[in-house]
Amino acid sequence: MSYTINRMISEAGIDDVDARARKALADHGFGVLTEIDVKATMKKKLDIEMKGYRILGACNPKMAHQAIGIEPRVGAMLPCNVILREVEGGVEVSAVDPVASMQAIENTELISVARQVRDLLADAVAAI
Repeated sequence: MSYTINRMISEAGIDDVDARARKALADHGFGVLTEIDVKATMKKKLDIEMKGYRILGACNPKMAHQAIGIEPRVGAMLPCNVILREVEGGVEVSAVDPVASMQAIENTELISVARQVRDLLADAVAAI
């Protein structure tokens, strides 16, 4: 089982894909709670150059509330990370597959919520 939902955006820059990703996520009920610019962090902390790489911590509040109500410690697995990675020919977008990440928790009700979140994330990634 793959642990990410992927899409390649050809001939686009990371800033453009970032804006498109944020809009698509918002259109599907997600907000971006956190952002990590991995490229800038690696340069600052390790003086290493790398291609653009951003991690967006996306959260659908309604679904997060539902999941926490089912399994209070599930917050350790939130938010849903979406990465934007500069590659040859464009930017690869990869979103975590919540079903894959929740496999460690034996709770069928939670898996049902994870499937709904996966569908929303897949729709958002397709809309970028």
